[in-house]
Amino acid sequence: MAPRANWKGYLRLSLVTCPVALFPATSEADKVSFNQINKRTGNRIKYQRVDAETGEDVDNEDIVKGYKVDTDSYIEVTKDELDNIALDSNRTIDIDQFVPRTEIDDLYVVRPYYLVPDGKVGHDAYAVIRDTIRATGKVALARLVLTNREHVVALEARGKGLVGLLLRYPYEVRAAEDYFDDIQDVKITKDMLDLAKHIVDQKSGRFEPAKFEDHYEAALIELINQKQAGHPIAKAKVKTEGNVINLMDALRQSLKGGKAAPAKETAPAKKAAKTKKRVAGQREMLFAISGKGENKGDKSAAKATAKPEKAGKRPARAAPARKKAG
Repeated sequence: MAPRANWKGYLRLSLVTCPVALFPATSEADKVSFNQINKRTGNRIKYQRVDAETGEDVDNEDIVKGYKVDTDSYIEVTKDELDNIALDSNRTIDIDQFVPRTEIDDLYVVRPYYLVPDGKVGHDAYAVIRDTIRATGKVALARLVLTNREHVVALEARGKGLVGLLLRYPYEVRAAEDYFDDIQDVKITKDMLDLAKHIVDQKSGRFEPAKFEDHYEAALIELINQKQAGHPIAKAKVKTEGNVINLMDALRQSLKGGKAAPAKETAPAKKAAKTKKRVAGQREMLFAISGKGENKGDKSAAKATAKPEKAGKRPARAAPARKKAG
């Protein structure tokens, strides 16, 4: 199933307009996620909306937005009042300016979106805007309303389409000086810097995201597989980093590809380290997550016949929880 667009409207450059749809360019849907359950019953936890003072349940139609004035006072703002201040950019992405991409500090980038033509019409106008942005060698700054708030978006040409980088406002970016001012000024010798540069040369390569490995995700899958198989879960050995006695020695040792001499291990620890092997199916679940329609007999049969899936295959996922309003 094709993903649902986050926003639909029009892209406009002066008098050139075309219908477009906006889609998130990234997703975390394939990551392992957990539900909260009652430890005693195994039932899922359900959250309810209740009045903080009376403790009574509140219906959705009785919930409105409120701006906090002080501890117990709020200014109530209704949906109709919010609709009355709807902005022109609510349904249109208006291009206001073209700027060099290098001038946009990465601290201002929130997330990327794919902007594509919506429907069969408007492809010619879309191509004109896309190719104009590409020809300038710049990005187009525009305004866009998402989740009832106006945002600045930077549009850049990518292949046959456009990528929109949602940007933060200046008041959303914290001043680096508040965090960096207390860092001590340290004089690094030329020898230290040269050794460090040699280490960088040894570790230099190309940016290849396909080689990224999420070790924690793999460990989560292995943990779930081990628990599903009924295997005991061994307590992980706490790793400790040795203190750096001499920075120059540490740089020289790093250049040789070596590590600081580890503490001597006890016999049981050595045996555990020696026998630890990669668990088959580490990157896939060994069982299918049952759907709502399964009965207990189906679950037992599935558990008895479960076999490792091909590497990289993810478990079936439950429907995502409904997001909270506003």
